Amino acid sequence: MTSTTLQLSDPYGTVAFREAGQGEPLVLIHGVGMQSAAWRPQIEALSRTHRVIALDMLGHGGSDRLPDEAELPDYVAWLHAVLTAMDLSAVNLAGHSMGALISGGYTVMHPEKVTRVALLNGVYRRTAQARAAVEARAAEIREGAFDLETPLNRWFGDSSVDRAARQQVAAWLSHVDPAGYAAAYSAFAKGDATYADGFADIACPLLALTGEDDLNSTPEMARTIAETARNGRAVVLQGHRHMVNLTDPQAVNAALRDWLQTPATRKETA
Repeated sequence: MTSTTLQLSDPYGTVAFREAGQGEPLVLIHGVGMQSAAWRPQIEALSRTHRVIALDMLGHGGSDRLPDEAELPDYVAWLHAVLTAMDLSAVNLAGHSMGALISGGYTVMHPEKVTRVALLNGVYRRTAQARAAVEARAAEIREGAFDLETPLNRWFGDSSVDRAARQQVAAWLSHVDPAGYAAAYSAFAKGDATYADGFADIACPLLALTGEDDLNSTPEMARTIAETARNGRAVVLQGHRHMVNLTDPQAVNAALRDWLQTPATRKETA
């Protein structure tokens, strides 16, 4: 696996990414506060059959950030700039949490560029109560309040596997750029319905996967996404929360392999 950077056109600056394997491209986008290394179990498993490219999201890892007022469509436009710069005409696209919002939005806006899309622990049309809570957290983060324990307590249980993953995630959160984290979380808080109306037009194979005990990216959301898309499938992993790709990598990798083997159909542009 190699780590490298690519210079993009203005206003996106530099994007950092990890790459491994050969074959049909699979692009991975992590969630708020993480970095491309969070996909290590998937990179190791799926690079045996695919060219896997794990991006550092804007303002995370080695990637430059956008201004603080950036919203979800700005992150979708950034992804388009990245894939264009990499000369990738069509990709399999998988995102986790905020990465799922970006991946879903990109599939709505550029269906001809996406062969398959997987949304891991994605959010979709939050309730009014849930939206108020996440927007309040976004406001606190913008004011400089960074509570490490709150997200960790939401994301992890008490099993030995959870504790090991929690320790690694805590290290990534501790080193994230505060401004990049705040900008991405604000876009995440406001983005759950931005592209929701377009999900009914997604024709490529769609996987919506989450943990049974994820209270924010709920099983109901995953099932609704899968039912809304034309060729969707929902997978709910029992006993897991938000960071399922780290707490149950074997099951996540198996679901992603099945998804990657689904015959591809895309909505072509006129």
